[in-house]
This record gives sequence, C-alpha cells and structure tokens, in this order.
Amino acid sequence: MDIDAFRAAHQPTWDRLDELVKRRRRLTGPEVDELVELYQRVSTHLSIARSTSRDGVLTGRLSALVARARSAVTGAHAPAWREFLRFWTVSFPVVCYRSWRWWLGAAVASLVVAAAVGVWVAANPDVRAAMGTPEEIRQLVEHDFADYYSENPAGSFAAHVWVNNAWVAAQCIASAAIGGVLIPYILYQNAANLGLVGGIMIDSGRGDVFFGLITPHGLLELTAVFLAAGAGMRVGWSLIAPGPRPRAQVLAEQGRAVVAVVLGLAVVLLVSGLVEALVTPSPLPTWARVSIGAAAELAFLLYVVHFGRRAARAGETGDIADAPDYVPTA
Repeated sequence: MDIDAFRAAHQPTWDRLDELVKRRRRLTGPEVDELVELYQRVSTHLSIARSTSRDGVLTGRLSALVARARSAVTGAHAPAWREFLRFWTVSFPVVCYRSWRWWLGAAVASLVVAAAVGVWVAANPDVRAAMGTPEEIRQLVEHDFADYYSENPAGSFAAHVWVNNAWVAAQCIASAAIGGVLIPYILYQNAANLGLVGGIMIDSGRGDVFFGLITPHGLLELTAVFLAAGAGMRVGWSLIAPGPRPRAQVLAEQGRAVVAVVLGLAVVLLVSGLVEALVTPSPLPTWARVSIGAAAELAFLLYVVHFGRRAARAGETGDIADAPDYVPTA
C-alpha cells in the first residue's frame, strides 16, 4: 500500500474527526451523528493500516485518534471519587427520603406490636411462666440480659451484631422480589422478641436497665431495619401498582435504586454495631450512653432529610445514570 497516497486520501477525514472530538461537549445533533460515522470510518482506516503497513507513526496516530473518538462516543467513566461522592450525597439518601412513608409506617407498626406484647407479658403471669421457670427468668433479668453486651471482646461482638442485623435487613430487601409479602412477618418477629424481653424486664422492676441498654444502639439499629423494610415494601408495591409506566421499567428502576439501600445500610449497621459493642456496655452513665445513641440517630435523620430532599427536588430517584432499559417517552 502507498502510505503517502493513503494519508493524502484520508487526511481530511482524520482532521475532521479530530476537530469533532475536541468540541465534543458543544456538538449539534447532526455533528454527533457525523462523529459516530467518522469514528467507524477511521477505525476501518486503522485496521487497514495495521494489516498492510509498517508505518508505526501512522498506526500510533490513528490508534490515539480512535481511542479519543471512542471515549467521546461511548462516554468516559466518572472518576471513582465522584461516584463515591454521588452515592453518599444522592443515590443512598434520595432512596431513603423517597421511602420515608413506608419505613415510618413500618416503625410505627413495629413499635405498637412491641408495646402490645410487652404489656401482655407484664400483665399475665401465665405467659411469663410459659416462657421459662422462675429461676430462668431471674437469670435473664439479673445477669444474662446485661452480660450479653460485655461477655465477648468488643471487636468480635461488633462483627457478630453487624452480621446479624445485616441479615435481617437483607431478608427485608430480598423479600421485595416476591412483592414484599414476608416483610411484615420479619418485622413482627423482631418486634415480638423485643416486647417479650421488655415485658419481663419491666415486670421485674428492671425497666431502667432494659431501656438503658437497648436505647443507645437500638435507635439507629431499628431505624436501619425499618428503612430496609420500607424500601423493600416500596419495591414490592411497584409490582402491584406500577403507575402509567411499564411494570418492567418501574421494577428495574426500583430494583437498581434499592441496591443503594443495601450498600448504605451496611455502613449504618456497622456504626450501630460499634455503638452496641463500645458504648452500650461502657461504664458511662446511662444519660451519656443514651445521648450518644440519640446523637447518632439524629445525625442520620438529618443527613437523609438534607441530602435526600435536595436530590428528590432535582428529580433524582437513586437509579443509576444512563440506565440501559430506560427509554424516554412523551
């Protein structure tokens, strides 16, 4: 192949592609189409040059031009730090914020069940007798409940708590795939267990110990569980009432968005586990331990409201950018 003739014949095409690549953020619609067409054409030129020529300078120049054009056509990936920042300021908080009615409903229902079970246990000796012998209940009240938070090293205990709570949250999220029908049962089990222990402790005159140990970590921990349940039920509801858009499109959007909840709650539950391992069993006075837990809960709620509301007003849903199954419709 005559390299000089090849270069002379196609040089205007290469120059035009180079110009369009340099102006890629200011192209008109026809120029974008031209960019794609020239990218394909120059890719062919590169293939020809590689197979029929030993001119390394020409091959290198065309390779660089094609690589830059490919980036302009397909789009370059955002830097990792930008994706990380977007996740914590948009994706995670906006899904939490948009689901607030669901997880607030889950919280209210769970607390009502826990309170009802606690009153039932405290007011019925027969129920307490069915739960264990007087010696077993005394052991729970005077030793086991408080010792649970300090009998293991803080590090291993925090890991155990994190895995256990993450499993409960994961069950709620996974249940969304079948319409969220198991989520009320999961929440009921969690609330009933809380009410059973609380009822025994309160009836035995140890209500201060119960709330003093549960509250520091329980505020953030239960909020995370309620949020997972709310996000899961919201996805499940989209199966029943997808609205004016196709059901598959709504489910895909909600399903991708709920992944942000899974990742975000893993960190929230890690913080809760650290509070439970380090603050709950600490020798700090009860008011100090409860204050730390309340501060963590308040900080999380303010974070969700601030960033979530801002992202929601900007039209964000928590879905990934350029979702592959999203087609704009008029």
